[in-house]
Amino acid sequence: MKRIMNVAALAVLLVGSWSVPTAAPRFRFKIRTITAGVNLKSTGDTATIKSAIEFLDRAKKKFEDAGYEIETTRIAAQPLPQYLGSTSRTAALEDLKSLDREVGAKNVILNIGPVLTENRYDPDLAAWAARLVQETKNINFSVTVASAEGIYREAAKTASEVIVALSRAKEGGVGNFRFTASANIPPGSPFFPAGYHQGQPDFAIGCETPNLLKDAFTGSAGIDDAKIRLKALLEKELTPVEKIAVAISKDEKRVYSGIDVSPAPLKGASIGEAIEALTHKPFGSAGTLEACAAITDVLHNLNVKRCGYSGLMLPVLEDPILAQRASEGRYGIRELLLYSSVCGTGLDVVPLPGAISADEMARLIRDVAALSVKLHKPLSARLFPIPGKRAGDRAEFNDPFLNNSVVMKLD
Repeated sequence: MKRIMNVAALAVLLVGSWSVPTAAPRFRFKIRTITAGVNLKSTGDTATIKSAIEFLDRAKKKFEDAGYEIETTRIAAQPLPQYLGSTSRTAALEDLKSLDREVGAKNVILNIGPVLTENRYDPDLAAWAARLVQETKNINFSVTVASAEGIYREAAKTASEVIVALSRAKEGGVGNFRFTASANIPPGSPFFPAGYHQGQPDFAIGCETPNLLKDAFTGSAGIDDAKIRLKALLEKELTPVEKIAVAISKDEKRVYSGIDVSPAPLKGASIGEAIEALTHKPFGSAGTLEACAAITDVLHNLNVKRCGYSGLMLPVLEDPILAQRASEGRYGIRELLLYSSVCGTGLDVVPLPGAISADEMARLIRDVAALSVKLHKPLSARLFPIPGKRAGDRAEFNDPFLNNSVVMKLD
């Protein structure tokens, strides 16, 4: 009997010490977002929001049934002035807080669209934006600072004041995570905070694909071979996603606007690591610009329906390798602007000194806007002044989506 008990105890010990193998993910990438575009009738239009949430639940299930992991679902509205009506922004705050609670209850993110779309200075927007960020958790928004007509200098001044105000609205300056200054951004992008909607109700897909880029580049025989391998791999992986989206569009009678093929990074999927797999050098070294241009060329020529940026994203604080290389001083703001000339998003989650003035911020925003206008491409500036920090100081965050780095200098 004692021997039987000893055997049983050993079995328990072994079972407790062995980990049960878990199934490997079916795909080497994730769907970062399914974003539904809606036309709100007013800031209190909860019915449209609820309908969009129900659609997103059904669409998410279709993709999950096919084995895909969906990280977020989102709703993008048309520009705020189009549904604000005669209501003041201040009066609309209570309605927007209600929408925030509605989407938050279902873990959905909401973009209320650009809140300023004209080239004018709005001295009251910064204080309102600070309240919005303090009193909501799930709302994103933007200010338009350039269009085909040129740079919106007055709007850039307004956006700079918003950024400074938001840096002080939440601890660590993280209020700016939900705001951007947008230049020539078309409607239909699934990625926030720049995404917004126009036209018929639709939906779009955004993917987290840096690991696919790394796979394509590892073992490649130079840039040309890497581009061929990357195009083949992305089309192989994204075409089934598109087929599901087209089927959803048919079933739901909702426009499918496409895939934003930008390889959105996160902590477990680094675009910096993928680029280094191609250059065999740390990000920021000579050859980085060529690698960025090569990736962008492939993204612009994929045989899937594309929307939004569909370019290379370089979000400094969201990508562990980009954050690390910035800490090592391997690149700065000027290099990021240079890479933006061949990439897709501009300056994204860039840590800046907390004492930066609105005037200095406006000049940086206008630099991004100038690139956008000159090159006829969508760019944005999501900037992170960090209160109490100077250039070269360590920037640390208690946030699952942000990586520690250093504060960048402006020049």
